[in-house]
Amino acid sequence: MRARKRFGQHFLEPAWVHKVLHAIAPAATDRFLEIGPGRGALTLPLARAASRVVAVEVDRDLAAALRQRVPANVEVIDGDFLTIDVGPHLVWDESSPWRVAGNLPYYITSPILVRLFQLHRDGRPMADATLMLQREVADRLSAQPGTRDYGVLTVTAQRVVRVDRVLDLPPGAFRPAPRVHSALVRLTFRTGDDRIEVPPAFDDLVRSVFTQRRKRLSNALRPFAESGGRSAEGVLQATGIDGSRRPESLSLPEFAELARHFDRN
Repeated sequence: MRARKRFGQHFLEPAWVHKVLHAIAPAATDRFLEIGPGRGALTLPLARAASRVVAVEVDRDLAAALRQRVPANVEVIDGDFLTIDVGPHLVWDESSPWRVAGNLPYYITSPILVRLFQLHRDGRPMADATLMLQREVADRLSAQPGTRDYGVLTVTAQRVVRVDRVLDLPPGAFRPAPRVHSALVRLTFRTGDDRIEVPPAFDDLVRSVFTQRRKRLSNALRPFAESGGRSAEGVLQATGIDGSRRPESLSLPEFAELARHFDRN
């Protein structure tokens, strides 16, 4: 079946399947949620190596074709991962968290990541997610404070996961070949002592200050502070954070401290 442009389909070439599978390292007891199985390049080897695979495919024709080829330990769901409720198809168990794998369409990568993060925050146990995505997004996920790629996606992701760049994928790793390079990343969900607790104000604060990322922090923070009847200068003084810095220089713990101050008051 030909790739459909409207779904952003770029199918992984067989020569790269082993490399990606080796990076995922599935175990016999693992259970996988696969996003965008396409023609089943990863689905079938995952099924042979793991105990169960639930694959969500938005293209109904691809889903129907794949359903005819998979073994009994695979369930193929035709639907949009962003809108369907995967809960009824997955048995959530803290002792055996799900693993996630996928070749994500470039145009909806960020919404898919946000949905995964929300599932985790809602108490759905997931161990990790090994995902193929555009290299630019991988750069943003793994960026450090003070760099060009550091932004809202970086901060909101790193509060939920640890990010590891695993493998670079050239355009030729897919058919049809995309016009950009890709990367394989592993997102390890934070649990226990590694979990970073933040107050409700955190996400709105981060989004607000990054709309003015090149301004002084005292100026970038002002609209958010004043919307809650607060003084940006007063908050910065109380937290000990230098207001002359730029938002893009703040670390995750510093954003969390700012948010906690708004929450406490």
